[in-house]
Amino acid sequence: MTRPSRPAAAADRDRVVALLGSAFRDDPVWGWACPDPALRTEQHRHLWGAYADGALRYPWVWLTADGTATALWIPPDGTEMSSAQESDLDRVIDSWPREAPARVRHAMERFEQAHPRDEPHYYLSLLGTDADHRGHGLGLGLLAETLRQVDEAGAPAYLEASNATNVPLYERYGFGPVGSFGLDEGPEVITMWRAARPVGA
Repeated sequence: MTRPSRPAAAADRDRVVALLGSAFRDDPVWGWACPDPALRTEQHRHLWGAYADGALRYPWVWLTADGTATALWIPPDGTEMSSAQESDLDRVIDSWPREAPARVRHAMERFEQAHPRDEPHYYLSLLGTDADHRGHGLGLGLLAETLRQVDEAGAPAYLEASNATNVPLYERYGFGPVGSFGLDEGPEVITMWRAARPVGA
């Protein structure tokens, strides 16, 4: 069931981070990037905090009305983080033990390398639903609502599917696979593109 969404405000930052932490704790890519379950919650809190802070520079972070799902969009010509935010995250990652720093940096580099640059677009950086509320269409309902905003802007959209099981779900909303990349001894990520379309198409 689709529920109305609203733009997230600065005061919603911690809720957005908590949602992403719940949604991505066991994600194939981001679980691989932070392989120690005992450390993963805290490491992810720093990661999603940095991405939330970066996205909240734009009016394109959305929450369901009940706060159970969130979508972080980066508008055309935007960046996921400012230079200062990237530097702050680098310092945090450097402090992590064992293989997590190298894995996280490798993942981030591969995402950056795969990102298309030839046409301005809206980038769905992260879409997550609280784990206790999965299976009710909340994240997909939020995706549909935010895509209407993208359609009104007359722009294409791009995302990466870090979990292959989500590819058919994204295809329902007009995204099509355009490529993929693997992580060292890790999972594959599917890149997906949605052409600009008239409102309501």
